[in-house]
Amino acid sequence: MELLFLGTGAGVPAKLRNVTSIALKLLEERGAVWLFDCGEATQHQILHTSLKPRRIEKIFITHLHGDHIYGLPGLLGSRSFQGGDSGLTVYGPKGIKEFISVSLSVSRTHLQYPLEVIEIEEGTIFEDDGFTVEARELDHALPTFGYRVVEKDKPGILQVDRLREVGIPPGPLYKKLKSGETVQLEDGTVVDGTDFLGPPIPGRTVTILGDTRVCDNAVKLGESADVLVHEATFNRDQEEMAREYFHSTTKQAGETAAAAGAHTLFLTHISSRFAKESWEELEGEAREVFPNTHIASDFMEYEIPLKK
Repeated sequence: MELLFLGTGAGVPAKLRNVTSIALKLLEERGAVWLFDCGEATQHQILHTSLKPRRIEKIFITHLHGDHIYGLPGLLGSRSFQGGDSGLTVYGPKGIKEFISVSLSVSRTHLQYPLEVIEIEEGTIFEDDGFTVEARELDHALPTFGYRVVEKDKPGILQVDRLREVGIPPGPLYKKLKSGETVQLEDGTVVDGTDFLGPPIPGRTVTILGDTRVCDNAVKLGESADVLVHEATFNRDQEEMAREYFHSTTKQAGETAAAAGAHTLFLTHISSRFAKESWEELEGEAREVFPNTHIASDFMEYEIPLKK
């Protein structure tokens, strides 16, 4: 499980920061990529990475401001042109369905894969055997959601040495036993796979927030998260301006991470008013209240470690 920041800027593209898009790479977990927001030129950003559009399985849109959605029609079309034929689901606030439908219809873009668009409300918006995704509304100038992705606990590691000790050699049965199944040996012995598994491997939690003022739902979504991605459009001294424009400061992002008990904080949605020379200072402002803070940059990758 890895985060790949495709765009970390705010409002308009800048030379060193494109507008918002974040990929959650779940290649080992499900052979897929989940995208969070799709600002203008996201598909161009992807060209500079190893990410394959056909691997994108889900796209989660936080809100309908242009810097978060203007790249979506182009990416959907290119995914089709490049041979993507597996289904794709887009989640987002009310209006996302109309935006996609009109964009594809007017441009006469015909997709060669099944596309499902789901307009969400608060609550669990996706769940399967491996993951759940929860959405909560944030405090922004128009309906905006944050997403909490929770990986479910995995079965423990199969204790091969113990199996050999009781006379079960390596073979096809190991796969069933690793899944916790009960199998019967040739001599009639019944073996319960759960007896030969180590402790369950705890799942990881990733919280990705849209643009927001300080709010309770941001803390709830980030509770005990392994990674919290929070916007920081303004610096520590610009709280009044941040509130006026429905955004957050570096310090406020750090305070939210601390209140949530998150493990690692990434700052994103960095305004182009801040030159590269000031990025370290922005990071430092958040670190004063939440030490494990990193300011994200375009193409930065972060592997989310397994819990012990």
